[in-house]
Amino acid sequence: MNAPADTRTDPLRWPDVARVPHSPLRARIASALVRRIAGRVPLRVETPAGGAGDPTLPVLRLHRPEAFFHRVGTGGLIGFGEAYQAGDWDSDDLPRLLTALAADVDALVPRSFQILRRPFAGAVPGRQDNSRANARRNIADHYDLSNHLFALFLDETMTYSSALFGGAPATWDDLADGQRRKIDRLLDRVGAGPGARVLEIGTGWGELAVRAAERGAHVHTVTLSGNQLERARALAAERGVADRVDAELRDYRDLDPGRRYDAVVSVEMIEAVGERYWPEYFATLRCALEPGGRAGLQSITMRHDRMTATRRGYTWIHKYIFPGGIIPSLPVIERHAHAAGLRVADRLAFGGDYALTLRLWRERFASRADRLAAIGFDETFRRTWEFYLAYSEAGFATGYLDVRQLILEA
Repeated sequence: MNAPADTRTDPLRWPDVARVPHSPLRARIASALVRRIAGRVPLRVETPAGGAGDPTLPVLRLHRPEAFFHRVGTGGLIGFGEAYQAGDWDSDDLPRLLTALAADVDALVPRSFQILRRPFAGAVPGRQDNSRANARRNIADHYDLSNHLFALFLDETMTYSSALFGGAPATWDDLADGQRRKIDRLLDRVGAGPGARVLEIGTGWGELAVRAAERGAHVHTVTLSGNQLERARALAAERGVADRVDAELRDYRDLDPGRRYDAVVSVEMIEAVGERYWPEYFATLRCALEPGGRAGLQSITMRHDRMTATRRGYTWIHKYIFPGGIIPSLPVIERHAHAAGLRVADRLAFGGDYALTLRLWRERFASRADRLAAIGFDETFRRTWEFYLAYSEAGFATGYLDVRQLILEA
């Protein structure tokens, strides 16, 4: 049985946000859990009946406590996110609140509650498996939302991965240079200079491919995003390197196995590959390299024990942001690289810079949120992406997530 829908949310676009589940027992368990968390995590909880605690702490403000507890009790962390999307709760400082929760993530839920929750934990739907048939749809569901949307909060390079600030102040004016610094470091390490043949797996909006071509390299870049492909081709023409950038809509698994490159680069694309396909991804990298060539990866990583514990679970991020995604651990990357005949020759971790990058994106997104309606996105979408950006920022700020550049060679 379900409680009445939240009439402010479009039930066709957001069915599980508009619908409030009804489970009194689970709601009571969720209420007890929130009280426990509030007693051990530096935050305070406020309800319409009031609240108490240190006013300097981040606040979890429950506008509709009953709906919140039913969602969390029924859906766990997915329900927690959906409650934010629906407006059941808010915070004056969302990143700070989520950071406080993420910092103690291993101990938030007691073992007895975890056992109660396990039978109800959903598995990743089969339609999100990154087979050839599904991968393009999974990519389109995020990256083809609208180039105008991403332009609202990305810098002039339209680079949607961590910048490398290198000790520079992390202000908006530093972001584009931080993105170029990240790209140049990767291109330098793989030797993408004049005359080099470079394969890029995962085009993004084209900045890396164009920057490599401006160095004199010949770049073959592949993507599954139609919107990104269009923009990358336009950027190459605009910057006068269209003759050195071959951009196409192609799955990395469909590359010509007989074609070799001096360098392969792939920035934050492995997260969309899927665990089942990691061996094929690394085999593709190895097969594409000329003897002596190098592959440069930039990957978000997760602590190995956390990856192992969560790898089969269906999360809020899967449901609303990145269908089919899974973040690897560093040992997983090293193991699959080794199995493919590659070794890690160089590495750099800079997760703190990703927290700064996400802060800048989030602030820019918030400052331009009034433009979303004009490009077709509603208030629930705004809250969804506000939560996603703050959630991701908290992950890097606490070290739960990291990001690394890895140089692989045969």
